[in-house]
Amino acid sequence: MSSKNIANPAPLGLAGFGFTTILLNLVNAGLIGTSTEVTLVLTMGLFFGGLCQFVAGYWAYKLDEVFPATAFSAYGAFWETFAFYLLLTQVFELVEPAAGTGLGAYLILWGIFTFYMWINSFYHNWNLVGVFGTLWVLFFLLGVHGFYGGNSLLQLAGWLGIVCGSWAVWTSFCFIFQEHTDIKLPGIGKPLQK
Repeated sequence: MSSKNIANPAPLGLAGFGFTTILLNLVNAGLIGTSTEVTLVLTMGLFFGGLCQFVAGYWAYKLDEVFPATAFSAYGAFWETFAFYLLLTQVFELVEPAAGTGLGAYLILWGIFTFYMWINSFYHNWNLVGVFGTLWVLFFLLGVHGFYGGNSLLQLAGWLGIVCGSWAVWTSFCFIFQEHTDIKLPGIGKPLQK
């Protein structure tokens, strides 16, 4: 299959990331309960947040687009690992949940990765700058919560996660909308030129 036959994978990857992020952070913000919703986060994380982003990452690699290929593949792996963690610890209870410091370190490492992706997003478009900017702060807030706890910190992270996920969904919409119209929506132009 030549790359000419591959559509832009960004709308799918951003939608998978965005909607899954919103769902998880509705739980973190305390807007929906946590008992049965964990299975919804798990299944959405496995398939829409994980699998769909892997597919989008593969397409981006085929298009020789390193930034989206890295982002979609990595965050697809994030959702797969997080969903398997929930599966092992909360659904099947095969292993004990990680201590707060272990989970905190996991989230801080994702924050570091996201921070350098945010820096590179400045060469793409303003909406991606917003998505990655809110995401690295979200990971650090969740990491600090892992180390120190605090319900108000988790709720703050949840609200920021809803903003981050919504921004990703908006960016997905913009890509699809502009594919079918001549109307340019805010935030899709490149902030910096190479």
